[in-house]
Amino acid sequence: MSRPILIGYQLLIGFSDAMTGALLIIAPVFALGLMRLRAPADALPFVSFIGAFVLSVGLACLYGAFVIARRGSPCKLQVVWLLTAITRASVAIFVVGQILAHTLGAGWLSVVLSDGACVMIQAIGLRKGWLAHVAR
Repeated sequence: MSRPILIGYQLLIGFSDAMTGALLIIAPVFALGLMRLRAPADALPFVSFIGAFVLSVGLACLYGAFVIARRGSPCKLQVVWLLTAITRASVAIFVVGQILAHTLGAGWLSVVLSDGACVMIQAIGLRKGWLAHVAR
């Protein structure tokens, strides 16, 4: 994968998750509304708590962009990809289970699709060694 595409990917997912996480923390109703999702009022403190985790994934991805831009060690980016993929896969599996249990609405499939897409990209990239040339 070329460096510009890799940096673009990291920036896209990093800013997306960081902004979503920050909004979930400070304005959970607004953030969920942008996603066309709803949560009961008594669940909003927990939605904000989840926002802290979403923010941390976004910041990790932005760190990955920084590593690429500085032509840093591919090992650092591999760790970012592995850990964020594990987190995203866990979220996707959990949300699918909750949708199937009718605890969450079908609108939450957007979370599954976006996280699942990132997991697939990163799993394939790690397997195929896409990050080996980050330092060049």
